[in-house]
Amino acid sequence: MEIFLTLAEELHFGRTAQRLLVSQARVSQTIKKLERRIGALLFERTSRHVALTPIGAGLRDDLAPAQRRIEEGVARAVAAGRAVDGVLRIGFEAPGIADLAGDVLGSYARGGREVRIREADFSDPFGLLRGGDVDVLVTLLPVDEPDLTVGPVLLTEPMVLAVAARHPLARRGAVTLDDLGRDTVLRAARPPPPYWVEPPQPWFTPDGAPLRRGPVAGTFQELLALVSTGKGVCPLAAHAATYFSQPKIVFVPFADGPPVSWALVWRTAGETALVRALAEVVSGPRPPDGS
Repeated sequence: MEIFLTLAEELHFGRTAQRLLVSQARVSQTIKKLERRIGALLFERTSRHVALTPIGAGLRDDLAPAQRRIEEGVARAVAAGRAVDGVLRIGFEAPGIADLAGDVLGSYARGGREVRIREADFSDPFGLLRGGDVDVLVTLLPVDEPDLTVGPVLLTEPMVLAVAARHPLARRGAVTLDDLGRDTVLRAARPPPPYWVEPPQPWFTPDGAPLRRGPVAGTFQELLALVSTGKGVCPLAAHAATYFSQPKIVFVPFADGPPVSWALVWRTAGETALVRALAEVVSGPRPPDGS
């Protein structure tokens, strides 16, 4: 079922094999076996083209809802099994947020609950969550994924601008969004989802100056290296000034930058009592400092 439905989506034997981590021969053999069982072709295929036949399209429409129900049922069973041991596994896209959220995690852990923390891959923040390796993820908003539920905001913080220590802006007490138009703006390699629309033309500052976008860093540490060597500047969440401080970089506050928010996100099919309990703690009264 999984091979058939994946091929019906990809319409390419090689991509289907790569996605399912099986050989292309396995995909071909499975489809041929299924076609023999049904007694009809499910795909029209040539060396350049793969397409569903009408019978194949009908089978896809019949099987896809069943596969979703199976996956959701297994996910609920796995989540229920994990809930029994009282261990909640939390992934953090930014490790510093785990430290800043210490009071919230401490409140949740009272009464014998156990928390295990994992660092999510910056280039694939939802990977641990969708792979079942964590029960809930703390990630940067916005998030608009069909299989994920966005819970309460855990932390909101201002933005700072990371610049090289010798950069003219390093001597400023604050910067503005218009200052971004005076340099190359860098970013790390987190691939933007479709709802983070990146325009084909340069972005513009409030005063109308186009932003020059620099090279994309492969990791966060590579990003800091580019900043420290004067290859560009980068807007970051304010906690970076504490957790990534180094002599060659200065973090200058924005006078007018929008805040950023970190929220709980979990698989809708994998919601458990433990996840709901954490969401209730995060939604409850907070200390005056907002941590």
